[in-house]
Amino acid sequence: MIRAGFLSADDRASVAALLRDGSAEHRLTRRANAVLLLDDGWSCEEAAKALYLDDDTVRSWAKLYREGGLKALTRFESGGSASHLTLAQEEALKAWIGATLPRSTRHVGAYIEKEFGVVYESRAGLIALLHRLGLAYHKPEEIGRKLDPKKQQTFIAAYEDLLNSMDPDEAVLFVDAVHPTHAARPVGCWGPAEEKLAIEQTSGRQRLNIHGAIDLETGKTAMLDVETVDAVSTIRLLEAIEAMYPMLVMIHVFLDNARYHHAKLVQEWLAQPGRRITLHFVPAYCPHLNPIERLWGVMHKHLTHNKSYATYREFAEATLTFLREKVPKNWPEFCDSVSDNFRVINPKDFRVVV
Repeated sequence: MIRAGFLSADDRASVAALLRDGSAEHRLTRRANAVLLLDDGWSCEEAAKALYLDDDTVRSWAKLYREGGLKALTRFESGGSASHLTLAQEEALKAWIGATLPRSTRHVGAYIEKEFGVVYESRAGLIALLHRLGLAYHKPEEIGRKLDPKKQQTFIAAYEDLLNSMDPDEAVLFVDAVHPTHAARPVGCWGPAEEKLAIEQTSGRQRLNIHGAIDLETGKTAMLDVETVDAVSTIRLLEAIEAMYPMLVMIHVFLDNARYHHAKLVQEWLAQPGRRITLHFVPAYCPHLNPIERLWGVMHKHLTHNKSYATYREFAEATLTFLREKVPKNWPEFCDSVSDNFRVINPKDFRVVV
């Protein structure tokens, strides 16, 4: 707790003069205002609320003044100014971040204060320092444990050869299953600073089982709402795909290596006379080579991010309507997000976080 009356009469006059100086920067006068309020007996929380700040910022300004007086209060660390750290300290900071991968600037600031005795009261200034040191904020990419770059390259080459050799009476579709749960997914968004946002919770216990397919050329979809995703649902989906294209001679279906896709029941169905579907299997542990996986991400973005449905039925209807009707109807809007722009993922290109 910061006690009132910590400023001497001369110090208070100096800070007050800074506050009333019409030529002083706004960010500087806010610091002076905060210090005066604390000297009047306000708590850090009360001063922060009055100045539309967070109490940690006010507390750091008080510490700056206590340790360095008015001169420290008028010093800023921003992108264009000189760093508070020496070159040796900067190298030590880079090494620490590289070794520990801290998750927030709060952790970085705490480390700098503890190790070097330097306080960065501005988050923007700290971020500018990190960028200047060649550091960036990352979100690790999920990759399979057994990715094989050669198999990925072979698959991509075979896929491109197929597209280049197809006749007009052939088509390509991608198949997968998804299990969206009746639950809202809170995500960050912009809004009025004075408002607190919330999403109503749902039970989150019921989920859809969707076995689906998409044609990247046209945006056509086949989306089955099934009790269980298995060999039987696979056959139902393949039958629906054939019904979608009654005039085509051959339909190439790409899908993953789920056991039910390889089931004997499915193989027997494919062997029946007159079947027009050929299965092509995506390499194991390579969901990035199945574009329909991207469609599921688009689905969540439009249906579950910051959206809540009062009943499971409403959620199910919205999901199936989106996949069956809105995606094909608005395919030009979605096609860039659900594309076959494949890439090879090599684990050797990543530092795997453990």
